[in-house]
Amino acid sequence: MVEFIEFTNNYQDLSTERGFQWEFNCQRCGNGYRSKFRPSATGVVSEALDVAGGLLGGIFGSAASVGDRVHSVAWERTHDDAFHQAAKEVKPYFIQCPRCNEWVCRQRCWNEGRGLCLDCAPDVAVETAAAQAGAVTDQAVEAVRSRQYDVKGYVAGDELRAACPKCGAAVQPGAKFCPECGERLAQGRFCSECGAAVAANTKFCPECGAKQG
Repeated sequence: MVEFIEFTNNYQDLSTERGFQWEFNCQRCGNGYRSKFRPSATGVVSEALDVAGGLLGGIFGSAASVGDRVHSVAWERTHDDAFHQAAKEVKPYFIQCPRCNEWVCRQRCWNEGRGLCLDCAPDVAVETAAAQAGAVTDQAVEAVRSRQYDVKGYVAGDELRAACPKCGAAVQPGAKFCPECGERLAQGRFCSECGAAVAANTKFCPECGAKQG
């Protein structure tokens, strides 16, 4: 009875003339396992014949050509047998989800309690922890946005700069020169009344008309 391999497209053939090897990958996370290398006896024989033919020529050259033709048939048969063995070797590490039909790794992507992959049946504890972390982040961002900040000390056009544009050193809001390299910083400012950006030499705010000091 012919035995078929259940794996479909979740593997990569790494076989060469010297031997056979495959990588089988989880269709969810992409990680996987590599089967052990199995040397190819037909490949070694063919290689030996090729070397002899190249060195001595003549009858050995003809023999190498015949050997290649015999090898191609034998190698394909051996290749199929090796693939069956490799699939059996790694199959215990994978399982096919009955809902989405994907082959997934048991270690990372299988929900044993539900009998489904984690895409079809996410782990409740993991999803809850992720949701909590997301909620904390959202609340922290909202708390920052809801606060009122004094922006009078920031310079216009580059008002939120926290580092010197030349050397990268940290600078205080409204600083005229970098404390590390002495680079002159932008000198615009904000209106003391409405907070609108105004140029350094502006006498009156263009937004509210307030006199600038």
